[in-house]
Amino acid sequence: MVIGILKEIMPGERRVAGTPETVKKMIESGHTVLVETNAGLKSFYSDAAYQEAGAVLVDDPEVIAARADVILKVKEPRYNQEKEKHEIDMMKSGQYLITFLHPAAPANHELVRMMAERGIIGLTLDGVPRISRAQSMDALSSMSTCAGYKGMIMAIDEIGKFVPPVASAVGMLPPASVVVVGAGVAGLRAIATARGLGATVHAADIRPEAAEQAKSLGARIIDLEVPAEVAVSADGKFARSLPEKWLEVERKNLEEKILAADIVFLSALVPGKLAPIIVTEEMVKKMKPGSCIVDVSIDQGGNCEITPPGTKETRHGVTIIGIKNIPGMIPASSTWMFAQNIYNLLSYIAKNGKIELNLDDEIVASILVTKDGKIVHEGALEAMGQSR
Repeated sequence: MVIGILKEIMPGERRVAGTPETVKKMIESGHTVLVETNAGLKSFYSDAAYQEAGAVLVDDPEVIAARADVILKVKEPRYNQEKEKHEIDMMKSGQYLITFLHPAAPANHELVRMMAERGIIGLTLDGVPRISRAQSMDALSSMSTCAGYKGMIMAIDEIGKFVPPVASAVGMLPPASVVVVGAGVAGLRAIATARGLGATVHAADIRPEAAEQAKSLGARIIDLEVPAEVAVSADGKFARSLPEKWLEVERKNLEEKILAADIVFLSALVPGKLAPIIVTEEMVKKMKPGSCIVDVSIDQGGNCEITPPGTKETRHGVTIIGIKNIPGMIPASSTWMFAQNIYNLLSYIAKNGKIELNLDDEIVASILVTKDGKIVHEGALEAMGQSR
C-alpha cells in the first residue's frame, strides 16, 4: 500500500502519526510511505531521519492525499488555511483514514457526515476496545497517560499556590486540594502526579475496581452511591451511561469536595458515547475563586457543563481548561507512544499487502466510523439521533 503521513495543522499540535522507527517498519513490510515535509519537526524528528528510514518526502499534502491508500493522522481532519481547502476535500473515495475522530462528539458530527459523503473509510483510534489483545493499539490509553500528567501540571500552574504543605516562619501553608473524577488511565496518572507533588487528593469513579486503583495511589475515595449494576458493564470493565437521576446522585455526593477544591480534574468517559455532565455551571459558580478545572473529556463533549472546547477561559472566577491536544504539549513522549499504537493497529488490519476489515472482529467493529458512504459508528449515530 501507499501510506501517507500528514503534518498536523491544529494550532498547538506538535505530534505526528509516524516516527522514523515506525516508518521503517512499514517500509520493511513492503509499503511505500509518503511523509509531508516538516511533519515531524515539532516532535524532534527531522526530514533527514525520515528519508534515512526510507520515506518519500512530499511538500504538498494534497499530493499525498491523492496518492495514498491510507492516511495516518493524529487529530481529526480540519480546514487547511494554506491550501484553502478542508483536509477531507483532499481525500478520495475508498481511502482509509486512521486517526482520532471522536465521532460521538457534536463538534465532529459534520466532519463524520463529510467523510461518509466523500466515501472515506474512517477508523477512529478512540474506539479501540480495552481488551488484552488490543492493548498495543490503544492510543487512547497512551494519550490519556500523557493528558493525565500534563493536565495536572497545567492546573498546578494556574492555581497560584503551593501544592505541598509548606512550613514557613510565618506559619504553615496547607497542601492544595485536588479532586479527580474518573479514575481511568488519565485520572490515575493525574492522581499520581498530584500526590507526588504533595497535594491532598480525593477521587471518584462509579466503577468499584477503578476506585480501588485510585485508593492504592493514595487518593481518598468519594462514595458516589451509584449501584454497581447500574454503573458498570456486564464484564465489569467499563462505565455505563447513567440515567439522569443517578447523575444527580453522583453530583450531590461530589459537590462538597468540588466546592472546596483548588483543582478539579475531569476524565469520566463512557466508551463511544458523549461524556456525562458531572460539574454544572451552578457548581462552578460556587467554587473557590482562583481554582481550576481541567476537563480532559472535552473531545467527547466534556464533563463540565461550561468547558470551552479547545481553549482556556475564566468563568465565575474559575479557570476552566478545555484544551483538546494536551498530549501534544509533551510531543517527544506522546508521539513515540502514538506512533507505536497506530503502527500496531495498521499491522493488525493489513493482510497480504492491503487492509482487510473483518466486521465480526470486536476491534474492527469498535473503530469503524464510515464505510460505503454511510455512518456506521453506533455512538455517533446515537448522538446524532439516528439508527443504523
